[in-house]
Amino acid sequence: MELLVLREGVHGIPTESYAEALRTRLDGHTIRYARTPSEEREAIPTAGVVTGLRIDPSLLEHAENLDVFACAYAGTGHLPLDALAKHGVRVTNAAGVHAPNASEQAIGSMLAFSRRLHEAARTATWQPVTPTEFAESTVTIVGLGAIGRGIAKRLEPFGVTTIGVRRTPESGGPTDEVIGPHRLHDALARSQFVVLCCPLTESTQGLIGGEELGTLPPDAVIVNVARGEVIDTDALVENLRRGWIGGAVLDVTDPEPLPDDHPLWGLDDVLITPHSAGSTPKYYERLADIVAENVGRLESDESLRNQVRIGTGDKTD
Repeated sequence: MELLVLREGVHGIPTESYAEALRTRLDGHTIRYARTPSEEREAIPTAGVVTGLRIDPSLLEHAENLDVFACAYAGTGHLPLDALAKHGVRVTNAAGVHAPNASEQAIGSMLAFSRRLHEAARTATWQPVTPTEFAESTVTIVGLGAIGRGIAKRLEPFGVTTIGVRRTPESGGPTDEVIGPHRLHDALARSQFVVLCCPLTESTQGLIGGEELGTLPPDAVIVNVARGEVIDTDALVENLRRGWIGGAVLDVTDPEPLPDDHPLWGLDDVLITPHSAGSTPKYYERLADIVAENVGRLESDESLRNQVRIGTGDKTD
């Protein structure tokens, strides 16, 4: 089988290393790496699998043998999904690649707020702070996909109570309690920390608005490693300014990038990172594992790992 690696990379990592990772896993298959748009056009007619961050619809007109587009992101909303479906191309995503590093960042941020490290780091003089303890906290995890499950697993030694919120609570999960979205407010009212790691869909856009923020205890901290649009930014700013919640850790924002003059930058109880939770030097190694496994599944006519259901958004919850 012939695989084509497109030129656009993620997190500043050159895709040439991705192509090499695939070669080490797919001996006997042809891995082509396109460095220019013309090389992409020349290589795509014979490719059975194309992988990269995005694919231009015009390339699909030349894709005579394409069966699968393996997206290098977990999110696929930026892809021309209708055009891919029209050409009979299946789509997979990178769900799971971010789980270890995004989990570490979410837990690190909760520990930092528990111990008030964000306050201590901003002082220029020796000033005492009043930290709390993370143990015995209640942590609600919204979304039990790979990242949500990774967070829950890593929280086990900390002595916290975990609540998982997912679309299908009957499927269970690694949290102490699993509930559906209709019970979200009940979970929020009991939580010291809320971690958002759900995909952005019609049902999750604006999921955390004024009512939800108002349901949180006044010392609660919200951590967003999902998408900025999951939170109503204006409502978040108001609640933070009035001291109605304890703080926010935002790896993603709405808008993104966050403008230099945005009021979130001036709030003391906010920690902002530039959409870096998904960044890891092992990104392409993990992605290559998924793609190589799917090549084997294609050869044995098995269902694909991480296949995206066109029209319903990402496969994860």
